[in-house]
This record gives sequence, structure tokens and C-alpha cells, in this order.
Amino acid sequence: MINKLSALLKSASISLTDLQKQQLIGYVDMLHKWNKAYNLTSVRDPEQMLVRHILDSIVVEPHLEGGRFIDVGTGPGLPGVPLAIVRPQAHFTLLDSLGKRIRFLRQVQHELKLENITPVQSRVEDFSAEPPFDGVISRAFASLNDMVSWCHHLPGAEGRFYALKGLHPQDEMAALPAGFGVEKVISLAVPELDGERHLVVISAAH
Repeated sequence: MINKLSALLKSASISLTDLQKQQLIGYVDMLHKWNKAYNLTSVRDPEQMLVRHILDSIVVEPHLEGGRFIDVGTGPGLPGVPLAIVRPQAHFTLLDSLGKRIRFLRQVQHELKLENITPVQSRVEDFSAEPPFDGVISRAFASLNDMVSWCHHLPGAEGRFYALKGLHPQDEMAALPAGFGVEKVISLAVPELDGERHLVVISAAH
């Protein structure tokens, strides 16, 4: 697994420490183990998890600005846990409404000794962001409109929304509510992943 991860990182031109690689592998191991009982992800094969969960998450890291992030609808911790491992100096709040996912994330936090994540069980509209976040990240929201509508109270004045998408979401971008604008759309290259990946960066007009 470590060789596979190293090869993927190399082809993505991402350089990580041995500890970070071990933590990423440890996370995949836990995901694989807990998945049998908790049904956390539809991806069953650990090597596929490296591509579709780990690499798919961490290619976003160079584009994030700030030090405090919230991953809304994090599920089993995606993309928040891999991002927290590769950006240890930043802090990630992992928000999900399902108790079993938060229990899993607390175990991940404990076993991998991740001091820069805070798993929180809450619906996003009930969660108060104090202090507000530099970035609101999601790869689970149905649409950009839903994301900014439900999470509008989370980012600070300079904060951004980071939406991880597959195909270029032209229609969704056109349907954003007033007061929100797309800053940029970044095409992401994920080794060994079929299909397109895009990161949409949205800011609110203040």
C-alpha cells in the first residue's frame, strides 16, 4: 500500500513525509475495516480508496487559503481527514449529522493522533461558526446553490467556499444566488482516476 501511495503521490507531484504517508495509509485501513459494519463508503477496495478518496482529496490542498476550515457533510471524513494530514498547520472541523460517522472520525482522531481535526455531529444550518472559517469545503453537497444557501453563515469576511465537483458545473454556477460569485474554477488532475474533477472557488460579496 505504501508503494502504491508513493507512486500516486509522485505522479501527482505531491511530496509528503513518511509520517504523513503512514497516517494516510492508517486512515484507509480504518475506513476499510469500519466500512464492513458502518457502510461508510461505496468504495470497497483499499487501493481504489487511495485514488478515489485520498488523492482525490489532497490535490485540492494547494488551492486552499487560510488556516481554519470546515468540511460540511464530511461523511467518513472526506476530504477533511486527508487534507488535515497533508496540512498539519491548519485546523479542520468535520461536520456531519450522522452519529456513526462522527464516532468513526473520533476513532480516527484517536488512533492517528490527529490534533488538528474536530469532529462535530450537527446539521449545518444549526451549527454556529464562532469564530468564522477561512474556508468552507464540501464534496458532498447536491448543488452549489444548496452549499452557499445552507452554509452562508460559516465563512468570515475573507472566507471562501471550496466545492469539489466532477464535471465542470456550468449550470450550477449560473444558478448561484445573488451576492455570491465564482472566483475561479480549477481543473484537477487525479492520477488513475477516470472522469473530470474540478474545484469551484466561490466568495460572498460583503
